[in-house]
Amino acid sequence: MDVKLPQLAEGVESGTVVSILVAEGQEVKKDQPFMELETQKAVGSIPAPSAGVVTKVHVKQGMEVSVGQVLISIDAAPAASTGGATAPPRASKPAAQPATAQPQPSSSATTTSAGATDYRYESKSGVAPPAPPSIRKIAADLGIDLTRVKGSEAGGRINLGDLRDYVQRLQQIALQRAPGAEQPSGQAHQTPASSESVDFSKWGPVHREKMSPLRRTVSRRMVESWTTIPKINQFADADISNLLALRKKNAPGYEKQGVHLTLTAFLLVVLGRTLKKHPRANSSLDESTMEIVYKNYCHIGVAVDTEGGLIVPILRDVDRKNLAQLSQELHAITERTRQRKISIEELQGGTFTISNQGSIGGSHFTPIIYAPQVAILGVGQGQPKPVAIDGKIGVRTILPLCLAYDHRVLDGADAVRFLKDVISGLENFSEADLQLK
Repeated sequence: MDVKLPQLAEGVESGTVVSILVAEGQEVKKDQPFMELETQKAVGSIPAPSAGVVTKVHVKQGMEVSVGQVLISIDAAPAASTGGATAPPRASKPAAQPATAQPQPSSSATTTSAGATDYRYESKSGVAPPAPPSIRKIAADLGIDLTRVKGSEAGGRINLGDLRDYVQRLQQIALQRAPGAEQPSGQAHQTPASSESVDFSKWGPVHREKMSPLRRTVSRRMVESWTTIPKINQFADADISNLLALRKKNAPGYEKQGVHLTLTAFLLVVLGRTLKKHPRANSSLDESTMEIVYKNYCHIGVAVDTEGGLIVPILRDVDRKNLAQLSQELHAITERTRQRKISIEELQGGTFTISNQGSIGGSHFTPIIYAPQVAILGVGQGQPKPVAIDGKIGVRTILPLCLAYDHRVLDGADAVRFLKDVISGLENFSEADLQLK
């Protein structure tokens, strides 16, 4: 039987093979992990659906695979007769390319001098070519068949540059077919590449390092956000002097309960209340229907700096939890994230995000929105600064804030009012909200 990549979670269409845990000729048990896959910044194992002997490994480490693509083949008969015992693996053969997503030239395609229509992505399982949702939307808006676009990323994944190159080739053909169009004798028009590889070693020693699957995921999602969302940044400062005094006063009691108070936990409490007051900042835009989707829940993502890159786990129902609960959950989910033990489900469903660089000394910065959310709060490090208080100069701890928002959903006035309420919540945090219950 062929074991295909299942639908792991809603909206997850592909992943990158991190490691292959079996070899051809090896017996596996039912539910035994045979592969580790990185999907949307989470690493998880794929279990064998039945016991048997691995007869073929169709993928290799570092390859991007799509839902429905064959990963391995299993002969179920031998394992059934031996009770599913695992035998020592035989020498592994080089992994073959995926059998279900091999690009093949179409026999019915018309060959052109620009080569725009002589390519056809074909899949025996009928799986569409791998591409992010933003690329699929652009292609749909332009009436482009993505099976005609050759993807340049791992596994044939299509990026914005691939789509742009295809459109340029179509334009070349249109120009060639236009009346009076001429080409230099013996020469076909060449389309420039979307990006040029530079030989930096001409100027000095260099070394190269492959981008990790996580870094590629971060890179792809940031490009999608930057190119598809009209983003505006609203800056502000909050005086957190009183808040820090409350934290210092109550921290020992929390520590006795095994709870560590952090500024991010205070922010979660304040944002839970502010997002209920400003539901549009907690919404998403459905571009297919041009409807704003208001969510009756508040799940906030917290950007976590890991050795492999930035990962954003989600804390659920923030508006329904107190400071102690949020502090405990924040610590637990942050540790799991840094150890890469976070599940795919814990990375999905966020309605808003905090990116706090204060622990490493950051000041004002402009964060990138995590689509399909419409806003993200960037938080820098609180610094003592001289400020005017009742006509006198005093030193207060000032926290730099930046709200990045989707201008299709939120206007400038919405952003200002939202930030004013966040600042008010931080500057007037009630000591009653710190009581351990």
